[in-house]
Amino acid sequence: MDASASMKSLLLAASQYRAVRTQSNAALLQRSLEVISGLKLTKLFASNQTLPSECLSCLVDLVDDPNTSSQLTLTVVGLLSQLDNETREALQNTYNLSSVLANVVHRSSVSPIDPVLLPSIQLLQKLTYNVRVFHASANIDELISFLIYHIQSTEDELTIPCLGLMANLCRHNLSIQAHIKSLTNVKGFYRTLISFLAHSSLTMVVFALSILSSLTLNEEVGEKLFHSRNIHQTFQLIFNILVNGDGTLTRKYSVDLLMDLLKNPKISDYLTKYEHFRSCLNQVLGLLHGRDPDSSAKVLELLLAFCSVPELRHVLCQAILEPNMAGCGSTRLASRSKPSEPSILLVHWSNQPLEASENCSALALELFREIFEDVIDTGHCAMAERFVDLLLPVLLDQLHVLDNSLEDVLLKKKCEKIMKAIDILNIPLCADDILKAHVMKVLTASKCTDLIEHHFTCSGIDFGFGTKLIDSELSKLAADVVLKTLDLMSKLKQLVPSMEVSFYKVLQDQRLVSPLVFALTSDHREQVQGGLKILFEAAPLPDFPAIALGESIAANNSYRHQEVEHVPKRGHMQAATTCVNSMKGSTVCPSNEDAATFNIQDLIQKLQSGLEMKESVTDVRISEIMAVYEQKLSALASKETRLQDLLEAKALALAQADRLITQYHCQRAQAESEVRTLASMLKDAERINEDLEALLKAQQVESERAQSDIEQLFQHNRKLQTVAEEHEILKRSSIDLLQKHESTERQCKDLQVTCNSLNKQLETIKRQKESLEQQNDKTVSQLLESEEHRKELHKQLQDKEGKISSLQQKVKVQEEKLKAREKEKNDMEETIDNLRKELSRMEQTRKELSIKTSSLEVQKTQLEGRLEEKEALVKLQQEELNKHSHMIAMIHSLSGGKLSAETVNLSL
Repeated sequence: MDASASMKSLLLAASQYRAVRTQSNAALLQRSLEVISGLKLTKLFASNQTLPSECLSCLVDLVDDPNTSSQLTLTVVGLLSQLDNETREALQNTYNLSSVLANVVHRSSVSPIDPVLLPSIQLLQKLTYNVRVFHASANIDELISFLIYHIQSTEDELTIPCLGLMANLCRHNLSIQAHIKSLTNVKGFYRTLISFLAHSSLTMVVFALSILSSLTLNEEVGEKLFHSRNIHQTFQLIFNILVNGDGTLTRKYSVDLLMDLLKNPKISDYLTKYEHFRSCLNQVLGLLHGRDPDSSAKVLELLLAFCSVPELRHVLCQAILEPNMAGCGSTRLASRSKPSEPSILLVHWSNQPLEASENCSALALELFREIFEDVIDTGHCAMAERFVDLLLPVLLDQLHVLDNSLEDVLLKKKCEKIMKAIDILNIPLCADDILKAHVMKVLTASKCTDLIEHHFTCSGIDFGFGTKLIDSELSKLAADVVLKTLDLMSKLKQLVPSMEVSFYKVLQDQRLVSPLVFALTSDHREQVQGGLKILFEAAPLPDFPAIALGESIAANNSYRHQEVEHVPKRGHMQAATTCVNSMKGSTVCPSNEDAATFNIQDLIQKLQSGLEMKESVTDVRISEIMAVYEQKLSALASKETRLQDLLEAKALALAQADRLITQYHCQRAQAESEVRTLASMLKDAERINEDLEALLKAQQVESERAQSDIEQLFQHNRKLQTVAEEHEILKRSSIDLLQKHESTERQCKDLQVTCNSLNKQLETIKRQKESLEQQNDKTVSQLLESEEHRKELHKQLQDKEGKISSLQQKVKVQEEKLKAREKEKNDMEETIDNLRKELSRMEQTRKELSIKTSSLEVQKTQLEGRLEEKEALVKLQQEELNKHSHMIAMIHSLSGGKLSAETVNLSL
């Protein structure tokens, strides 16, 4: 049986069961539900088709009907639990399944053994995860009361799902938080949650901690729980749950809890000072080794939350790029990591296929951008070079153009991944010269032009005649991809071959008008700035379609203005059209396609007549006029498709309103029956009140007697309090004495240690003194030897001087003889010259000896001064030793020993 036949049989069986609730109809409906469950039609239920929507509405009605058997309700709840996230969002927003399940829980809470109760709470937990529940919805207050009551009761199999559901309801929901805080038993509820923090189940611990953080983070209880004295233990507990948790569910809630705590500036500051954060971060990065994409996606979300704090982002960057240095610290958690580096794991998760259920690839690419921004901000670009070589092939693979056979959802995911990859190439990598050089080697101009051409032709940007209009959201994503690619080309146009030619060729393309209009009229500041950059580059070019751009911007602005003005009128017209179509059928008004073709033919005739009238005008280019009218035609066609979508949405809304009216009638009947039961209960309460008044009078007499007894007990209690206060005073005095005794013992030990150190210093000083004395003796002996040598030289100098004087006398006597003897005179002159040279040499040696003697005398005085300083230092240390010995003797005398200062000094 195919999917449509099985869904039709389900609707038929459900209608038969609601009409006649027999055993055979119930069995037929049970078989139809089992067939639907076996086919696993999750993607079909996620679509907006009519038949799956009717099936979902039928399933919700079966759950909401109190007359449905428990077995059928259990089967339907199990079938709804199998649906994917998109279908659950539709069940939450469109069919209000949370209120229906809250009603089921309220009905089933009368009998705790009801088998529907546990699956209903588990399905509610799945539905409300990361979803804000409206507090004013039906049965939410009763659900909260049931959850609080059951959490405070005895622990059973419902405790963990109740805690998880309460954590979902309290998270980011101020109205539900205020309602819980206004309850009378909220303090007891807090005490129960605090007691769960010591539970052996990590899932219960993280659920309780999540509820406490949502309710008490900014209150007195939260300040005590998350105080600086306890916050490090809380961090260790959360990281331990994150790494050693009982599965993906526990890991999800621990990540959400840590991300919520990081939003508090005080707690994020505490985390930056947490001494074991590096080791915990290494353990968290080790979780990326797992093959579960859901768990890895939550880990990547946590890492991106760390990047919101600059200090934590820098630590994370070091842990990813330099795992050996970051992992050398001590670890306190159980190790689960494998030898692969975190950077390789991130590259692996960034290269996931489009069909993957989780957005791990987009999160990993976002984390890459944060890492490179931190590397550039801190100036450690060389550290990321190896990582860039590893990442660039993956980024270029993300820019690869796929075929056009993909679904719209996958095309949107592909466009988002391309945008994130271009953001990494454009912002961090091209901001630094070292990293830009790596990009230049692998990126080519053809890659960029192929990417732009693909999004021009295949993503709804080419609005020419005969082009199919695709979803506007996909068109916006494609326009953003085109603009970001052009921004990247503008940064690399001077560095990559043929990039500049391709860049200016694209800027003069007529199809660039739509992306520029999208950017310049956008609500986001970054898109407007990017569009202005491209416009400044393209405006001076000769073939840039400036007129077409202006016409498109004006048409877009006028369309927005008309849309704002005619929103009320359009709503009334669509309601009237829906009512007419529902009563008279589809033959009353022409079809939407006929209207569209009629409008297009009319505009073509006007265009031709306008061209015939303006043949004489030569200043305006016909191609530009054609482009403007093409833009107008595409805008009109898109407007008509939007009107048709709105009509279909109104028809669905009317059907849903009918279903809600029937639900309201059922709820009103239930409310009337409850009012009757409450009236009977009120009468019973009045009778009980009369009996209680009689009992109250008797108890008042007994209370008067008890009051006198209480006064006597108060007096006795006061006496006991005075005795207790005296006892407390004595306890404090004894504690003070013990502390003083301990402090004196510590001081004694410290003094002994200092005494030993001073003894060691004294020994070293003695050794230094002996070495200095030996050096002094050596210098004195050297001085004596130099003095004797100087005296000998002085005697030789005197002998030489006497010889010189005698020779001079002989010269005077023999001057007359020399006149006659010239040869003898010459000989005598030579001898005299030689003697004079020897005399000058002797004078120089005498001067050198005198200089050496003076330097030796200076060294002698310096050594004598140092020796005196050392002796004074030895005396001071000896005096300090004597003081310490006296202090030790006094301490011993105070502690009861009889030890004199002299004996202490001798022992030391």
